[in-house]
Amino acid sequence: MQRHMLSKEDEAAGGADETEVRREDQDKINKFSRLHQREMLLEDELKTKAKDKEDLDEISNELELADEDEKIPVRYKIGDSFISLPLPEVQEMLSSSTEKIEEEVSGIEEKLGGIREEMQQLKVALYARFGRSINLET
Repeated sequence: MQRHMLSKEDEAAGGADETEVRREDQDKINKFSRLHQREMLLEDELKTKAKDKEDLDEISNELELADEDEKIPVRYKIGDSFISLPLPEVQEMLSSSTEKIEEEVSGIEEKLGGIREEMQQLKVALYARFGRSINLET
């Protein structure tokens, strides 16, 4: 996040035409702040889901290299427990888990798009009202 100080001229000019903050302006500022916090949480969740999907893909690739002729069961984690299952069943479960994560990622990306759009609308309205005297850069 970049922050910079106003020059003496900008600070003096900013003080001359200070705009009064109305209740509706404050509500917009607060809403922008809440949306920004939500955006950061969703971005973190998106990174976690991407990591989970990467892990599942890596495990799937490793299991594809496993010899199917050997009847050695594969340990699969469900909750806090590991269960020994046949290789084809584990591959199927991994595939369904990957699909589920992809759906969740899609939903998160959709929510992020809506939040960013709403934030952009609030930015336009607030910058139109306050100009350079407000900083909404995230």
